[in-house]
Amino acid sequence: MQSIILIVEDDKKIADGFEKFLKKKGHKVIIAHDGKKALDIIKKQNINLVLTDLVLPRMDGINLLKEIKRLKPEIECVMITAHGTIEKAVEALKIGAYDFLIKPVNIKRLGILIEKALEKQVLILKNIELQQKLEERFGFKNIIGKSKEIKKILEVVSQVSSRNSTVLIYGESGTGKELIANAIHYSGSSPQRPFIKVNCSVFNEGVLESELFGHEKGSFTGAASQRIGRFEMAHEGTLFLDEVSEITPSTQVKLLRVLQEKQFERVGGTKTIEVDVRIIAATNQDLKELVRLGKFREDLYYRLNVVKIDIPPLRNRKEDIPFLINHFLAKFNKQYQTRIRGVTQKTLNMLFNYYWPGNVRELENCIESSMVMAQDEYLTPKDLPEYVTAQSSDEKSLVIDLGTSLKDIEKLVLTKTLELVKGNKAKVAQLLGIGVKTVHRKFEEYGLKPVSKN
Repeated sequence: MQSIILIVEDDKKIADGFEKFLKKKGHKVIIAHDGKKALDIIKKQNINLVLTDLVLPRMDGINLLKEIKRLKPEIECVMITAHGTIEKAVEALKIGAYDFLIKPVNIKRLGILIEKALEKQVLILKNIELQQKLEERFGFKNIIGKSKEIKKILEVVSQVSSRNSTVLIYGESGTGKELIANAIHYSGSSPQRPFIKVNCSVFNEGVLESELFGHEKGSFTGAASQRIGRFEMAHEGTLFLDEVSEITPSTQVKLLRVLQEKQFERVGGTKTIEVDVRIIAATNQDLKELVRLGKFREDLYYRLNVVKIDIPPLRNRKEDIPFLINHFLAKFNKQYQTRIRGVTQKTLNMLFNYYWPGNVRELENCIESSMVMAQDEYLTPKDLPEYVTAQSSDEKSLVIDLGTSLKDIEKLVLTKTLELVKGNKAKVAQLLGIGVKTVHRKFEEYGLKPVSKN
């Protein structure tokens, strides 16, 4: 693609000489003979590089450079100076000029400098494009809702994204904890830096320690080679620890040390490794209660709980349901090449009346499955999954008395869902938007038994 170079030079002969040389190099050239005219051109056109004299009529090179960096910081600037204005050229470098040339200009050096400056500008534009794509895919736009709770979360995310503070995200399964973590990282100043994720609940103690901190060759059976861990992968970036409540006491100690001292040793190693990593942790458990029960270290809790974000369950922000429905309709219309325009009022009422134990993830699953079954332009009650329509009927509705504890509500939801799916635990996990492992643990905790499939 042809680069556009703006020459700002009041000496017409010099400007024409530069133009002739740069055109031979394949560049498109525009000439301005004063700073004000140059600024007008920059505002109206896409300029890749500015080659400007420091001494100009109407606006000097320094002030022109300041305005360029204010309006379009991605434009590279090469300054031309006489021997008597070297100090001004150095000042220009501090403001953001790529480099400067001293008169009389060595035309060969000018060519080399221009090409290097343009190469840098290409990298800058690619980085800007990458940031825009990352923001579009992972940033604020994906946090859907207009409720005061969501607005508050967006405010906090906006504040912490530009800082390096540790963040603890709390929310039930399916509320969007990973979505919030994505937004914090990718809306920050360095979204191109590593963003490494690890689900602490899927590994046993020994494997999780190796995952986080890496291991040396021969440190345990099967360790055939050295392996770096997630902390090293996330150096100068972000490490997202999902289900952090599942970390065992011994691994909690090592995690605490990294948070305090920013260093650790690989499993089986003696070399101390230093890392600069921002931690975002997430949990669906009450860590403070786990501290009280002696299952989670208090000092680690306070290290993680620097900035806390509480994501409310969907049942507590039902005013967001229409916005989420529209978001998922657009998403799956694109994915399945369908043209579902919306939901009927009766369908919306049913979606409002449902309890949503699996939260936003369950709503997304519900909309997707409904769209697959839909025959009309609008989703009707017959398109909805049975468990949603069943709850809307009086005989199968879920009644929760005021003052019921969260544990009793959870037990009731598990029991009712188990009945609806005729004892299929995998289906329970799918409908509630939680892992099968979590379902089994909850069943043991509450003493629940599968119902007969007959």
